[in-house]
Amino acid sequence: MRRHALLLLPALLLASLACQAPALAQMQAAPEAATGRSVRSLGTAQRYMAAAANPLAASAGREILRAGGSAVDAAIAVQLVLNLVEPQSSGIGGGAFLVHWDEAARKVTTLDGRETAPAAAKPDRFMKDGKPMPFREAVVGGRSVGVPGTLKLLEEAHRRWGKLPFADLVAPALKLAEEGFPVSPRLNGLLAREKDLPKNALAAAYFYEPDGKPRAVGTILKNPAFAATLRAIAAKGADAFYKGPIAEDIVATVTGHPSNPGDIALADLAAYRVEEREPVCGAYRVWRLCGMGPPSSGAVAIQQMLGILEGQDLRRMGPGAEAAHWFSEAGRLAFADRNLYLADPGFLSVPVTGLIDRDYIRSRALLVNPERSMGRAKAGDPPNKRAGLLAPSDGIEHGTSHISIVDAAGNAVAMTTTIEDGFGSRLMTKGGFLLNNELTDFNFAPEEDGKPVANRVEPGKRPRSSMAPTLVFDAFGRLYAVVGSPGGSQIIGYVAKSLVALLDWRMDPQQAVDFGNFGSRNGPTELEKGTEAEAWKAALEAKGHEVRLLEMTSGTQAIVKTPEGFLGGADGRREGVAIGD
Repeated sequence: MRRHALLLLPALLLASLACQAPALAQMQAAPEAATGRSVRSLGTAQRYMAAAANPLAASAGREILRAGGSAVDAAIAVQLVLNLVEPQSSGIGGGAFLVHWDEAARKVTTLDGRETAPAAAKPDRFMKDGKPMPFREAVVGGRSVGVPGTLKLLEEAHRRWGKLPFADLVAPALKLAEEGFPVSPRLNGLLAREKDLPKNALAAAYFYEPDGKPRAVGTILKNPAFAATLRAIAAKGADAFYKGPIAEDIVATVTGHPSNPGDIALADLAAYRVEEREPVCGAYRVWRLCGMGPPSSGAVAIQQMLGILEGQDLRRMGPGAEAAHWFSEAGRLAFADRNLYLADPGFLSVPVTGLIDRDYIRSRALLVNPERSMGRAKAGDPPNKRAGLLAPSDGIEHGTSHISIVDAAGNAVAMTTTIEDGFGSRLMTKGGFLLNNELTDFNFAPEEDGKPVANRVEPGKRPRSSMAPTLVFDAFGRLYAVVGSPGGSQIIGYVAKSLVALLDWRMDPQQAVDFGNFGSRNGPTELEKGTEAEAWKAALEAKGHEVRLLEMTSGTQAIVKTPEGFLGGADGRREGVAIGD
């Protein structure tokens, strides 16, 4: 009976896409979604839910859940569809972090599918004439490409928690690649602003018209090359990507760039491994939060911020300048520690337990003056630290997406996935997918003040990230929320804001993700233009904050579990939806 249902998946997907017509119409009627917020309705469901950055991707996840698939099964289908419909953000040419909740085993597991530096990489990779290269010069071409990890991550997660055959999870994306999908307003707008992507012949032929204009909104875009890649993956699994013709093409694409070649070798692809990391878990009031540890800095920084905020009555304060002051000061302190101590744990001892130690965080909270901004925070002295290294790189990760899913058995996935910058390295393979520029998340300068930088380039190393896929549990250990966001180093603030909005301000998940973004990365206090947060500028400046008004395009996906079912929020700054049955 189940197999019969699986054979119907492509047909079910097409039917579901027809049901998604209102959402697609909303996307096409609201091109401002590329830079501002558009109205989203709170998603509701009783049995399961999928939230993703595009309706076609979320719909694919829901169809897998309808067919009896697990949260991991649905995440795989969502990711492969996102590779098509949101190619600027993620895909099999990039990397990801996955946080999984196994309801039956009552266990959180975190898997690291972050890209790695090739074996030939050297610490001065991004130095030129004794100085760090300009960012754009470093990004475009093969030099910035790390060994992709996403597909290996998906395969490993499926091996552990998958229920349906992997080939069936490929089917929704394969159908869309062969039959086509409409170009969304966001994709069209980003293509129109892109200067480097049209210089790649394969990308230009796929994304642009012969006259150089981007494919218009609503244009049906087919990707037969990616369809062939998906058929190979469905037949042979991840080995089809990491060995053989697809791998050879990746190497040729990276090493053959005419002006900025890279050095990935077939041996680098064949040697890639997913790492299981220890979850970073900590308390916030009555809640327990679990997330991804190093090489991601997300969970550590968020738990530091919330630990500092825990001593304040944020519910009484409500959203406003007073809360934004405390939130920004907490961000300064967390980023000061993040920038010094966090990097790939395979290459240095990272004092995670010290950084999230409750007494240490309380000592940091005492540094906050309720009436005056500290300006710039200094790193603290956590227990178990290792001295002598610096890690000052911020990371970009603007080409990132987040997936939140809960299945009918109560299992959950929070997965943040990236190709780093928008459209990655601007290199498209013959297999129909873009390659990441993840190596530019390393610090460009290998030393500062005569000291080695912790986040410097080294062979086989994984660059530091800010991605923060997060699970929230209530006082009884029951899953309560699944949250995460794209946004580079601003991810930390975006997720922390959403958690405060959910847990302290009692917003529903749609209100929480849509609420104006704000915070500090140990520099100016940043407030999102055109939102509620902009009104706090004068009050914060009166407390000594240097305030900048910015476009802060988060893409947060949040699911909250209630006694009646699920509530879902998809960030109105992008095109996503939260849907289920």
